[in-house]
Amino acid sequence: MKGYSIDKFPEKHARSRIREEDISVKDAVNIAHFLRGKKLESAKDILDNVMAKKTAIPYFRYLDSISHRKGIGPGRYPVKESKVFKKLLDDVSANAEFKGLSENLVIVSLSVSKGRMIKKFTPKAYGRAGAFFKDLVNLEVVVVEEE
Repeated sequence: MKGYSIDKFPEKHARSRIREEDISVKDAVNIAHFLRGKKLESAKDILDNVMAKKTAIPYFRYLDSISHRKGIGPGRYPVKESKVFKKLLDDVSANAEFKGLSENLVIVSLSVSKGRMIKKFTPKAYGRAGAFFKDLVNLEVVVVEEE
C-alpha cells in the first residue's frame, strides 16, 4: 500500500490511515460501505450505537448465513471492527481540527484493502501441522468540509 486510493484530493480536506490492523476484512468492507457519504459526527454516533449493540450494520456483501435485522435486512454488530473505525474517525477529526476545518465534515472516501498476510500453523494429530492464514487490513478515510 503506497498511497491513498484516490488520486486528486479536494481543496479543503483531511485524511487519515490505519495500516495492518487485525480485524475481519469482510466486516470492514460492509462498515465502510455503510459509512461512506455520511457526516463525520453522525458516523461516530452510528459506531457508538453498534458498539452498544443498538444499531446493526446492514450487510450488502458476504451474506452467507447472515441473520436479518428488523427494518434493515441482513446485518450484524461488528464491535471489534467498529472500535477500529471509531479510532480512524477520531484521527481524521483531529487532523481536520489541526487544519482549521469547520465541524461540517463529510466522508467522501472510506476504503478498505487487504494488508500483509501472516502465515500461522495449528498442530494436528500424528505430528502434523495445518497452515492457516491471517489477513491484516488497511483502512483509509478522506473527509471534506461541507459548505
